[in-house]
Amino acid sequence: MPTTTPLQSLDFSPALLDAPPRVCVIAEIGVNHDGNVQIARELIAAAVQAGADAVKLQHFCPERLLSNQALLAEYQQTAAQSQQDLLSRLALPLDQLRGLAGLAEQVGLAMIVTPFSLDDVRDLASIDLQAVKIASPDAVNTPLLEAAAGLNKPLIVSTGTCTLDELAPAASILAGHAPGGAMLHCVSSYPTPPEHAGLSGIAQLAGRFSLTVGYSDHTALEHTGALAVAAGAVILEKHLTYDRQAAGPDHAASLEPQGLARYIKQVRQAQAMLGPQRRDCEGIEADVRRVSRQSLCARKTLPAGHILGPEDLTLKRPGTGIPASKLPDLLGRTLSRQIMENDLIHYPDVT
Repeated sequence: MPTTTPLQSLDFSPALLDAPPRVCVIAEIGVNHDGNVQIARELIAAAVQAGADAVKLQHFCPERLLSNQALLAEYQQTAAQSQQDLLSRLALPLDQLRGLAGLAEQVGLAMIVTPFSLDDVRDLASIDLQAVKIASPDAVNTPLLEAAAGLNKPLIVSTGTCTLDELAPAASILAGHAPGGAMLHCVSSYPTPPEHAGLSGIAQLAGRFSLTVGYSDHTALEHTGALAVAAGAVILEKHLTYDRQAAGPDHAASLEPQGLARYIKQVRQAQAMLGPQRRDCEGIEADVRRVSRQSLCARKTLPAGHILGPEDLTLKRPGTGIPASKLPDLLGRTLSRQIMENDLIHYPDVT
C-alpha cells in the first residue's frame, strides 16, 4: 500500500523526458454508488484491490445545479424522467462524502471530487482532497474553474464536448496554477464506441497547450487504457461499478472490479514497455550493440607509418573499434603501429 498518495508525488510538468511518472489510474466511482454510501465504500475497497491509485466521486445538489429548463442527455433517459429525479436519487450528503474521503486516506488512495456549482466548490474546502476534477461540460465554465483553482489543489479538467479553441481559457488557468494541473482527453459518449475513442487527441492536447495530458476512458473495453498510455497519457480515469447491467447513467460505460484489475495490469505493462522517453542503449541492448555494429578494419597488413587511403580500409564486425561512421576521418591519417590484415583499427593506432 502506498505511503503517499500518487497525486501528491505526480509531477504535472510536461517536460518529463528521462523519468515519466507512474501512470495515475483514477477509479471513477462517480454516481455508480446509486446514492448508497455503503455501495460507495465497497467500491473504494474494490478500487484498492484492483490496484488503482485514486478514486473519484461527485459532489452536487440538484437545487443548486438545475434550472426549470434542465434536460436529460440521451444516455440518461433510461434512468430517470427528469434531471431533478435523476440527481436527487444519486446525490450523497456532504458528511457522507467527507467520511468516504477519510476511508480513501485509510486505504492509501488519493481522493478526488468533482464539484458542479460554486457552492459545491465552497463545500469541498472542508474535505481533505488530493485533487479537484472538473467535468467536461464545465471545461468552458471559467467561474467554476477559477473557484476550483482557489482550493489550492491539483486541478484536472476533462475536455469532452469542447473544441481546442474553447479549451484555451482552461489551459491558461491550468498553466498558471501553482499546485499543478492536467487535461484529460475525453469523448463524452457513454459508452464510447471503440472507433470513436479518439486516442490521437491525447497528443493534440499536449502539443497545443504544453500541459500534462491524460485520458478519461468511457469505452467498455479493458485494453483502451494501455493504448492511451502508448499514446502519451499519464493519467487515466476509468469508471468502476459493482454491476455493468445495473440501472443508472454510467454503469454501462464502467468496468466491474475484476475488469478494472485487468485494465490496470495492462496499463502497468504498457508503461513498462514504453520505458524512458529518451533512447537508452546501455541496458539490455548493450551486448547486441557491441557485437553487431561494424568498425574500421584493415583490408591487408599495413606497416607503421603508413598513410591510410580508401583501398586500405573496410568495415567489419564487431563494433569495438573505430565506428564505421568515422571512415572519412581516417583517410590521410598515419598508422602509429603495424596493423595485421583483417584486424580492427583503434584510435591509439593512428596519429
